[in-house]
Amino acid sequence: MKAYVFPGQGAQFSGMGKELYDSSSIAKELFEQANSILGFEITKIMFEGSIEDLKQTKVTQPAVFLHSVILAKCLPSFNPSMVAGHSLGEISALVASEALDFESGLKLVYKRALAMQAACEANPSTMAAILGLEDGVVEKICSEVEGIVVAANYNCPGQLVISGEISAVEQACEKLKEAGAKRALMLPVGGAFHSPLMKPAEEELAKAIEETEFKTPICPVYQNVTTTAITDPSEIKKNLIAQLTAPVKWTQSIQQMIADGATEFIEVGPGNTLQGLVKKVSREVATSAATIDA
Repeated sequence: MKAYVFPGQGAQFSGMGKELYDSSSIAKELFEQANSILGFEITKIMFEGSIEDLKQTKVTQPAVFLHSVILAKCLPSFNPSMVAGHSLGEISALVASEALDFESGLKLVYKRALAMQAACEANPSTMAAILGLEDGVVEKICSEVEGIVVAANYNCPGQLVISGEISAVEQACEKLKEAGAKRALMLPVGGAFHSPLMKPAEEELAKAIEETEFKTPICPVYQNVTTTAITDPSEIKKNLIAQLTAPVKWTQSIQQMIADGATEFIEVGPGNTLQGLVKKVSREVATSAATIDA
């Protein structure tokens, strides 16, 4: 069974999507539509912008979404048995599986990006990658630190990202190193994504999600919050709202997809990060990148 997975923030690169735009009339039309919906030329930033330009949350999120969704729409044989997306990639997965239409998905992503950026600016915060410790150890140490610091991204066994107030994350990193972490690396991000500090963004996005029409997807969607196969539109909405302050349970989602029959994972979008994470969860499954000439 084929599982299609969609990357999140961090997969962006200068020139992303240009090949698609140049080689496919469908892609070109969708990219132009995106420029019109957003009210600025995101294609110019994606194709010619610097890494710094692309790093801004309000650009990164729609850029990664567009690359993923437009690639999925151009695939000659897109027939998923199941889909999942990492953080922002969940919205890409929902559009690709037809739970959301292209315009609604892009508007939600842009609103999500602006709301998250505003939350970051209102409350300076950060994230750190912890390598080489069991999840339970990381969770326990975070719970003992003064201030807000929580497990945010369960990426693969032995790799967990924590998120919270700068001083609390720094303190947690020191304690985690003492506990035997191979690395505790502060990440160059704008704020504490997937933590309680994103509550203002969650509240803002909730209104937009409630007002958006969601349909039953063409296949089950494994959402970050529950890690299980979801097809009910009202449940999809609820989980998508909760996602901003809840952890991304990627390890658990991949494990569940494999338990439910996934034998091949195809990454749709920029980069190859998710293929690497899937392989760290299980060496038994095949991984590849989606290409329009496949």
